[in-house]
Amino acid sequence: MENKQPEMVTITTGQEGRFRWAAVSAMLLAIGAILRLVSPSIAGVSPNWIIAMYCLAIVLFRPSIGRAMSIGLVAGALCLATSKSVFPYGNLISEPIGALVCALIVSLPFNMKVGRMDLRPAVGALCGTLASGLTFITLAKLILGLPLKVYLYGMMPVVFTVAAANTVIAQALYYPVTALLGGMHGKSKEEGISK
Repeated sequence: MENKQPEMVTITTGQEGRFRWAAVSAMLLAIGAILRLVSPSIAGVSPNWIIAMYCLAIVLFRPSIGRAMSIGLVAGALCLATSKSVFPYGNLISEPIGALVCALIVSLPFNMKVGRMDLRPAVGALCGTLASGLTFITLAKLILGLPLKVYLYGMMPVVFTVAAANTVIAQALYYPVTALLGGMHGKSKEEGISK
């Protein structure tokens, strides 16, 4: 009796990287959530690693507005779970807005390079963090009825400090992450990502 070996059949669909953006975004958000939980605060302020990571994901993959908003919504849920704020539910509104602003900045048609350095991660993270933070503190002020002095002198400086930290973090991580992903940065919007 003849012993036949089963044949290997390979099916190529042309969609091998279809959900890579989602997998990498989820991984970055998970890393951001862990870092947010373990990072010590300096003078009561610590970077919002989740925002830095979703801005990095948006810069890397340049998703559609809808996909960017979904990344922001997941980030908002993670921020809600890891928040030390008295108003954690504001994250469900502020993070999609931050992701939207970051996606709009990243999709601008002009060059954001200085020499060979692409500043899109820094600019995207700065604008995304400011949009998210200002939305969050404005909602907190309105809903909790906080005094204007607390808003202006207590909360706003924190937003600007966190935005500066996130700007540095996103720019610093951009090139190592793109190297790990095999040089995926610089792709045009939705390129290689099926709808």
